[in-house]
This record gives sequence, C-alpha cells and structure tokens, in this order.
Amino acid sequence: MTLTRILEGLEANTATGAQALGDARRGFLEWVFAMPGPVTAQMVRAALDEPAVHAAESDAARAFVECLQEACQVSLACPRRRDRIRALH
Repeated sequence: MTLTRILEGLEANTATGAQALGDARRGFLEWVFAMPGPVTAQMVRAALDEPAVHAAESDAARAFVECLQEACQVSLACPRRRDRIRALH
C-alpha cells in the first residue's frame, strides 16, 4: 500500500490517544512491508518529504508521521550476528 493511501486511511480515522498510536504503528508496518526490499533511512526521509505527510491532521496520521521521524533516528539495518558476538567480548 502506498504512503498516500495509508495516510488517507489514517486521516479518516477518528481514534485518539493510544488507539491512534496503535493504528499509526500498524500503518507504518504496512508501509514497511509493502516496500520492495529493505527500507533505508533515505527511503524514510523521502517519505517525510511527501506532501501528504506535511498535511497530516488527524491524531493517527500525525502519530504515523512520528513513526517515520523515529525511524530516521534509529538504524534500520540489523547488525550481523558476528558483530554482536564481538561486541559481547
């Protein structure tokens, strides 16, 4: 599902608080799994530049934008197992 369609659905969502956040997180995961291949920080930044993201108004849509912003702050790539083992020693 495209970013725009997810945001349209979230804009129609009347949930607030924890329910809006849960719906936003589900929308974020739907967006991630719809992408062809791994999601990179550059892809998330490009999504944040979309007009629909800037126009987010409902609680759920704004929470979705926050999910995108949080994704830019964390590494989206998982470390290889070998690196984790070295880190433990």
